[in-house]
Parts: sequence; C-alpha cells; structure tokens
Amino acid sequence: MIELEVMQDASEVIHYDSPDISYAVQERLLSNFANMRALCHWHDDIELLYIFDGEMYYDVNGHKYLLQKGDTIFINSRQLHYGYDNRRQECEFMVILIHPELFKASNHLYRRFVYPVLHYATDVVIIPQSDPSGPKLSELFYRVRLCHQIQESCHEFRLLGFFHEIWSLIYKCCDIEEHIASGCENPDIQTQKQMVSYIYKHYQEHITLTDIAAAGMVSRSKCCKIFQKYLSQSPVSFLNDYRLEISCNLLSDTAFSITQIATSCGFNHLSYYSKMFLQRYGCTPNVFRKIHQPGN
Repeated sequence: MIELEVMQDASEVIHYDSPDISYAVQERLLSNFANMRALCHWHDDIELLYIFDGEMYYDVNGHKYLLQKGDTIFINSRQLHYGYDNRRQECEFMVILIHPELFKASNHLYRRFVYPVLHYATDVVIIPQSDPSGPKLSELFYRVRLCHQIQESCHEFRLLGFFHEIWSLIYKCCDIEEHIASGCENPDIQTQKQMVSYIYKHYQEHITLTDIAAAGMVSRSKCCKIFQKYLSQSPVSFLNDYRLEISCNLLSDTAFSITQIATSCGFNHLSYYSKMFLQRYGCTPNVFRKIHQPGN
C-alpha cells in the first residue's frame, strides 16, 4: 500500500529518481492506495498524469474530473489535488513530477514558455485521447515508461527530452492571455491549505472543529463548506482519515501495541479506533498488521 509523505504544511515530500535531477517517474495502481484514494496534498513540482488503463476521478482545488484511458492531466504547481474512485475500480496510471527549475537550462525559454504557465495559466489542463495532441502524448508517455524501466546509459538525458516534448504540447493548451488577469490564488484555497496543515501538525492532539476553523481564521460553518467544496468530506472525517492512514504506517513498521498506536494517532478509545479502522479498510488493525508487516 502506498502512503504519501507530507510535510506539516500539507506539501508532499517528493523523492526524486536522482538526488541530482529534480524529477520523479512513478507507475501506480489506484488499488495501491488505501480505500482507492490518495491523500490530499500539494507540491511545488508540476504534475503530469497519464491513464494507461481504467479510469479514476481527480480532484484539483475542489473541481472533479473523470480521467479515462488515454487521457493526460497537467496539474500546475502548488495546487491541492488527489485521485480517487469511490466505485473501487482499478486504474493503471503514470505520474511525472518535475520541479520547474529543471526547465531553466535556457532562461529565455523558461521566461517565455514556463514562467507564464506557472504564474498565470489555469490550475489544470486535461487533454483527452480524442484531442489532436492526445495520440502524441500517449506515444510520449509510453516512451517515458520504457525508458524509465530499462534505464540504459544516458536514460536521464532521453527522459528530459521527452519531458520537454510533453511540456510543448501542454503549453499549447494553456490560454495564457485568458488567464493573465487571474494569477492570484483563490483565498479559500489558501485557507484550506492552512486548515489541512493544522490537522497534519496536530493530529495527535485533541482537535475540535473550532480548532480547525481557527487555523484558517474562518467560522465553523465556513470551515465545513470549504472542506466539503475542496475535499468532499467534513473536517472531522478528514482528520480521522489522516489519523487512520498514519496508524497504518505504525502497524506495518513498528512493534507498538494496538492501544499505543490508537492513542498516538489521537484516538482516545480503542473501540472507536477499531470501529473506524474496520469501516475504512475492511479488516481489524490486528489483521492489517499481520498482512502488512515484513515477512508476512
């Protein structure tokens, strides 16, 4: 099972393929994520995602998109996003994460074709397989997949070439002029980041709805509306989901007792923790531990 690593400000910890080159190529199955749902997060890197097979929903800043086989989605830097499928259908996909600094080999090209997209373009671009650029993007993602799997000599150089080709197609789909006047971040998104950050930082403590709302400097009702709009769940539900996800790591990687894990994740009662765990993962914490600990 894949667990996203996030900082206390809700930004994802990106593990690049090489410490010297800021990109990561990740092949994923949606079933690798608990409950077929990734953790809501953001990062400075731009994200390019391609669907090899199946379909899933992708939420970007509260807007939901259905991605199907052959579709490509571009998520701009620092946008709240996550993938999921409540129907629990499998999806095979690739994620390419690229730090914008990687495109700075030519300052002229960066200022002309990268900077405007990062600061003025839309939060997200979806290019379906039926789009004129769809077949070319499919070809490029399959070439990235093969190159990344084989990793022949100088494969990093070839991958950078593919990334630039993909970016050229993405750029054509970004209407810079249309978005030039709307470069400021939606204040509700910033508020959402602050509240999610508070939960990630204080999940071990006794947290109330009032505490979460105060972190975003909004009322309780506004807090609930923002969570429902951008994460499709209540603040308390999101808090419990995150606590459960942290507990999964502890069950898999430590020898702490179930009671110790429940308490350290902010659950005051073992029975409530076990009930919530069973509802989310379909098994008890003890059974989960037996399945996921090394050697089992």
